[in-house]
Amino acid sequence: MDDLGPLLTLQEHDLALDRLRHRRATLPARATVATAESEIAKIDLEVAVLREPLAQLARNQERLEDEAQALAEQAKAADRKLYSGEVTSPRELQALQADIEQLKRHQRTVEERALEVMEEREPLDAQMHALAITREERSADLSAARAELAESEGEVDAEIAIEVGLRDSAAATVDAPMVALYERCRANAASGIGAARLVGHTCQGCHLTIPATEVDALRKSPPGTVAHCDNCGAILVP
Repeated sequence: MDDLGPLLTLQEHDLALDRLRHRRATLPARATVATAESEIAKIDLEVAVLREPLAQLARNQERLEDEAQALAEQAKAADRKLYSGEVTSPRELQALQADIEQLKRHQRTVEERALEVMEEREPLDAQMHALAITREERSADLSAARAELAESEGEVDAEIAIEVGLRDSAAATVDAPMVALYERCRANAASGIGAARLVGHTCQGCHLTIPATEVDALRKSPPGTVAHCDNCGAILVP
């Protein structure tokens, strides 16, 4: 029955590879990267939500400031005309004076509205600024975490490469059809056990008891006889 013994060596290397790949997938830096990416995505969403109302307020403020400037220029032009001597009729002078006052009142109203819009913008601008600072901090955290992850992955990948070489060497000592059978058993097993030592009446893959009649029959079989655990499906190696 020792002919199947190399399967156990192969199994050990495969389990070692499973552990290494699990370790690679669950590196602490990977979780840190995921957290930083999630936080940045959340910040970007908040920025996107703020961007349009801020842009609208900015447009409104610019429009109002332009309007106030135009009104101021109109009032100055009318004021120059008032004192230029060009207009001599008292009625026309009075009407021009009234126009100037109306223009200035309108200008003040527009300027007040522009100030209100500016005040509306201030908390949103502050919030956007705070988000930009936080995003910069999270981006720095993300860069550091990615560098740490790359370094950790490199270390684990080096271990995996060594273990793959040992596994390939072990597989080379077993007939290809037997390796294929073992790999099928391993693929079908939730535990990843394709071959297990039979100790007494217990399968070491699932640690359940094999019926005595089956164990006796297996032990009396010619070397290399393949039998499977009824519980986990692993190839039994007496």
